[in-house]
Amino acid sequence: MVSRVHVVGIPGSLREGSYTRATVKIALEGAREAGASTEHIDLRECALPFCRGGGDEDLEGDVQGLRERVKRAHGIVLGTPEYHGSYSGVLKNALDLMGFDEFENKVIGLVGVSGGRMGAHSAMSHLREVGRALHAWVVPTQAGVPRAWDVFDDEALTLEDEDLAKRVKSVGAEVTRYAKLHSVENARAFLDAWAAAQPNPGAEDR
Repeated sequence: MVSRVHVVGIPGSLREGSYTRATVKIALEGAREAGASTEHIDLRECALPFCRGGGDEDLEGDVQGLRERVKRAHGIVLGTPEYHGSYSGVLKNALDLMGFDEFENKVIGLVGVSGGRMGAHSAMSHLREVGRALHAWVVPTQAGVPRAWDVFDDEALTLEDEDLAKRVKSVGAEVTRYAKLHSVENARAFLDAWAAAQPNPGAEDR
């Protein structure tokens, strides 16, 4: 097992005062509470070209830097606002500039934000398909924040709905938990680690 799991969070929003960015940070807080080291990758600070599909953008801007930061991670939290029933173009472009080297066999967690009541369900479903295409392990738990304008404190960008905040944190915690389990090479160690892992955060409601 790795000595310490490292989890990165990538919010697909460039907007100032972004609820998506705040939500990803909450998920990373859950990862830290579960024992991971974390890194927030702010795409506003990355000079990324548009993916042209030919590999000629590999040496432009911060493409290599982004790839290296994601490669070092054992787990990845992807966050997106829902735009027209799917995830954001800025996140799509960042993902298109990466591939199997960054995502294959990694553990991914999903969080989404919407202005309406659906909580970015479609956007996260589409990201789940992307994770499968990249041979990543997308954890079952995901967290959507509906009507974000109504549940965030705009000044501090804190999520005032405690139940939602708990669920968002559980995504980061589950990414950490599965990344730890995924790093176990010995079957006996896997079973011992599984027995000691945190309980299913959704089971208490059943």
